[in-house]
This record gives sequence, structure tokens and C-alpha cells, in this order.
Amino acid sequence: MDSLKDLRIRAWVEASGGEADYLDHLSRSAGPAEWIALSRVFLPRFVEVRGCVLWDRSYDPANFDLWHRRLEGDAVSVEAMLNQFKLWMYLDIGEDTESRSNALALAQEIARAWRLSLGEAFPQKAFDVRATDTVDGPVVSFTSLPHASC
Repeated sequence: MDSLKDLRIRAWVEASGGEADYLDHLSRSAGPAEWIALSRVFLPRFVEVRGCVLWDRSYDPANFDLWHRRLEGDAVSVEAMLNQFKLWMYLDIGEDTESRSNALALAQEIARAWRLSLGEAFPQKAFDVRATDTVDGPVVSFTSLPHASC
């Protein structure tokens, strides 16, 4: 993702005479707490419950039990329901093409990081990690893939 595609970052870099970049922008805009929170977006933690791999933020025992029963224990269906990071709920995404494109590119970068994190946390498993553009905005999601047969 090219950070200069974002209007605010590009304007900030241009105002600095081209001496600054995305990291300088972030260092001026965010403190340690924001950096820590952001690191958890790109490097989330996961839990495994009854054969389901879940984003730790989406795991709530009562909600999990509800969906596990409703979806008759189908792990992939439960994962598909619960492992959704709806970026549009947390970012104010403009309606213009550039803003929507940047938001999807960000979702794709998050999905890429999640793919790496899942591979590190569960090296014996394979995952389908996606960044999807919906009517509301981008969603990052993942499900386990069935084991390949010999």
C-alpha cells in the first residue's frame, strides 16, 4: 500500500517539503498507546475452541456457544460468522473512490499480516484469509481450510 495515496499523508509530506514520510506522520499523530493498539490490529492473537480458530477479540464464550449450536458445530461456519473485522465500523471512510480504494488496500494489508500471524500461531493448519469490499466497507475475515488428503 502506498501511503502517499492518502490525501492527509500526502498533504503532510508535501507541507514538509518532502523531508518527512509516513513514519514521521504517524509519530506526530499517535502516541505509544495508539502504536500498541495498532500493533494488535496487524498482529492479533487467536484462540482455539472446540476445533475453531478464532480472533481473540471476537471470542465470547456465550456468543460462541450460541453460534456453535446454531451452526451445528460446523467449525468453518462458526469461524466465518465470528472472525470478521469490519473496518468500516472503526474508520470514517469517505464515499469517494480514492477513500474507498485506500480503505480496501488497508484491509488487504491487514489480511496479509493476519495470514502471517495465523501461520505462525498454527503452523499445522491452513487458512483462507480475505479482505472483502462490501457495500458498507472493507471486512477482513478468515476461516480454517480442510486438511488436504493424500
